[in-house]
Amino acid sequence: MFLQRMRAGLPGLIPVRWSRYSPAYVNPVTDKEKYKRPLEELSKEEKEEWDFKTVSPIKACAPNLTSSIFSDETISKFTSMMMKSGDKILSRSIMNKTLEKIKRTQLEKYYNASPNERESIECNPYIIFHEAMDNCKPTIGLTSVLRGGKSYQVPTPLSDNRRRFLAMKWIITACREQKTSRRMYDKLTDIILQSYMNEGSIVRKKNELHKMAESNRAYAHFRWW
Repeated sequence: MFLQRMRAGLPGLIPVRWSRYSPAYVNPVTDKEKYKRPLEELSKEEKEEWDFKTVSPIKACAPNLTSSIFSDETISKFTSMMMKSGDKILSRSIMNKTLEKIKRTQLEKYYNASPNERESIECNPYIIFHEAMDNCKPTIGLTSVLRGGKSYQVPTPLSDNRRRFLAMKWIITACREQKTSRRMYDKLTDIILQSYMNEGSIVRKKNELHKMAESNRAYAHFRWW
């Protein structure tokens, strides 16, 4: 309708610019790896580009992008899934306390260990969280397929998004099902550390799903996609 009115040449209709920035504004740098590189390793062109950005106006970064070294896409997704009733501040607070307690727990283990054992103790909570998520992600799942009036559980390979969703859902559900007086971040810390050691209820649940898919491999030919 808008294009039709524009073609009609009606007065008072001015097309809006797609960008609110003038050409003098430069695009922001959102790649965190570029900030980690020392200046001695930069080429002449890259140094000139950085010097130009220090004196030029920069466009605002998109809401889904950031250059912060503390930003993590997986943790942000986990925080959003853990949120209830739109209380994002509470969800972020729980996640921050969880990472802090993981750090404290690993540091306590590190200082109590012998010098030879300290090399094998990981203290970075971000690395621990990601490895725990990798240990909880299932590789194959089951899909209900109707054939001849009967429903079959057919083993199906899972996409990366589905694997991540199931791992996060299992961890959050396991924490909420624990009817104890403990805080949410205490329960999250225990499950994440157990999953990091490839132990715990979430890893067992993943293995049980794999065993069910293995036992139903005879129905794999029902999968047509």
